[in-house]
Amino acid sequence: MTGKDHKRFNKKNSQLVLRLDRDERDAFVTLCKELDTSAAREIRRFIRSFMKENSRT
Repeated sequence: MTGKDHKRFNKKNSQLVLRLDRDERDAFVTLCKELDTSAAREIRRFIRSFMKENSRT
């Protein structure tokens, strides 16, 4: 699989909409930037970790 094919295969195709306080959101995004990461990456990491820790299989 070429790099292009790999990117197309792993493309995200769903969204999760969250409502949160603007100040909290801004502080989170700022902290992510300071840590050289993205808010989306950290939220995905949290979701995967949460699912793994709470899996009932």
